[in-house]
Amino acid sequence: MFNLTKSKAFVIWEQCRGAAKTQLRANRLALNGALISRSPISSSRSEKVYDIIVSGGGMVGTAMACSLGLDANLKGKQILLLEAGPKRAMDKTPETYRTTVSSVSPGSATFLSGLGAWDHVTNMRCKPYQKMQVWDACSDALIAFEKENLQDEMAYIVENDIIVAALTKQLQTLSGNYDNHVEVRYKSRVIKYDWPGSYRVADSSSSSPWVQVTLANGEILQTKLLIGADGANSMIRKEAGIPTVNWNYDQSAVVAVLQLSEPTENNVAWQRFLPTGPIAMLPLSDSESSLVWSTSHQHAEELLTQDEESFVDAINSAFWSNQNQSELTEMAGALFRTALSILMPSGSSTRQLPPSVAGVSPKSRMAFPLGMGHATEYIRHRMALVGDAAHRVHPLAGQGVNLGFGDVAYLTEVLSQAAFNGKDLGDMQNLLKYETERQRHNLPMMTAIDLLKRLYSTNTELAVLMRSLGLQATNSLPLLKEKIISYASR
Repeated sequence: MFNLTKSKAFVIWEQCRGAAKTQLRANRLALNGALISRSPISSSRSEKVYDIIVSGGGMVGTAMACSLGLDANLKGKQILLLEAGPKRAMDKTPETYRTTVSSVSPGSATFLSGLGAWDHVTNMRCKPYQKMQVWDACSDALIAFEKENLQDEMAYIVENDIIVAALTKQLQTLSGNYDNHVEVRYKSRVIKYDWPGSYRVADSSSSSPWVQVTLANGEILQTKLLIGADGANSMIRKEAGIPTVNWNYDQSAVVAVLQLSEPTENNVAWQRFLPTGPIAMLPLSDSESSLVWSTSHQHAEELLTQDEESFVDAINSAFWSNQNQSELTEMAGALFRTALSILMPSGSSTRQLPPSVAGVSPKSRMAFPLGMGHATEYIRHRMALVGDAAHRVHPLAGQGVNLGFGDVAYLTEVLSQAAFNGKDLGDMQNLLKYETERQRHNLPMMTAIDLLKRLYSTNTELAVLMRSLGLQATNSLPLLKEKIISYASR
């Protein structure tokens, strides 16, 4: 297990070296740019040329279009958002909670506020939490991040549909205020991408200097920069021939909306590491929470088919049962806690008990496979990847959408500077700054999440003892916990 962990983590860290090879890639780009500059221009008059096309209208893609449209230096640039599905707007807050949610960090909330979308979110609904308790099912070890470690809320639990609806509403406002330079097309499915001139990754016959986007209705669009926000199975990434380092965890995440036994303040996010995978209960309201249970495919299927009473019993048992604990680990942990309390009497956290679950909202149970993936490159000539199209992580740390919003914020900054300096938005020399900066941030986070997942995927005595002592030691160091939260809150 440890050899496997080391090898896969090493594979990810190997990619970090790519961020340090700017000069080598710059030489390659210079040659590539020279070839492209000699490509003949042959665009039909019916083929409109956009400055930027964002492909994919989920949370990250819609945020990308908003962010670009709001930037003063990009005013006047023709920006198009393409979304294969229908428009996802909300005239009023849904009566029931949606199953899929995100843990939005304070940094992401600030970003959405800058877009004007966070007010729409809070006017609908979101649930802040001030504490997070994480503990091991195989020992008594725990770590608690409390409000005293933070200046503001730790994070906000928000339904994904509400985030998209808020961004969509702001996008409508933005289009009217900025001379309609941001266009949105729903139900617009892309069937083909053609890459510019001499830069061909497949059997491209294009002689245009721009990326060509062919829609299912036969319409051909052209853009000086294509931004791929089309998810983990990104068509853009695949057609561009960008390799990915990825693997499945042989697990599924079971999600549902839970009804608590009684109303509480419900301002704590709970996560327990079971031998089969982590289970988390995230607050939605005083009486409802969101379940994210990572487990084997077989167990996930069983959970989905169980009657409500059996399903609720399984959840409560997963949070409360101590059947996986051993006497040796408990004894060693108790001795270590006693020593820590003597050395650092103010560093320990009080254990809280999670609320019990009484029911599950009808038709809220679903499951999806878990895995990890990372594109070896975030950019190509006139193309950039953001969000899950560039990186996919395990949900245990709740960092997926936050990494995506970080991509959006920095790519906007890079493109804004390029526009201010009068440079080509699709030039790789500019885009390299985005790739370098975001890989330096994303790769360490992804590696830490992967190692954490693998460390808690075993219940061998030695592994349980080592991680228990490490967790207790970390819990006794407030300054270290503050740094962890600060990094995760960006």
